[in-house]
Amino acid sequence: MQIDFKHDLAEADARARLEALGEYLHNRHGIKVTWTDPSRATFSGKYLVVKIDGELTVAPGQVKFRGHDPGFLWRKRATEYIEGKLRVYLDPTKSLADLPRTGG
Repeated sequence: MQIDFKHDLAEADARARLEALGEYLHNRHGIKVTWTDPSRATFSGKYLVVKIDGELTVAPGQVKFRGHDPGFLWRKRATEYIEGKLRVYLDPTKSLADLPRTGG
C-alpha cells in the first residue's frame, strides 16, 4: 500500500507532528513507531484486524507511507484511516500542542 500526502509545513514541523501521530497510534492501538533517522520511521502493529507494517518518510512538502497491503477488503478503509490521520496531524491551522497523543 502506498500513500503520498502533500503538506505545506517545514520538514521539522512535519516530523514533530508525525511524532505526535506516532504517540497517538501507540497509545490508542499499540502500533509501535520507531524513528530510524530524522526523516524515516518504521511502524508495526494492528488496527482492528488489519496488520500495519511499513515505513513513513518525511520530505519537503510530502510524506510517503509505504506499508503492507491489507488486501482488497480492508485496503480502502486502511487508506482512508491513514489519510485522515495525516490530514489532521499535518494541518497547519492546528497547533502541535492541540494534536491528540492519547486514545479516547
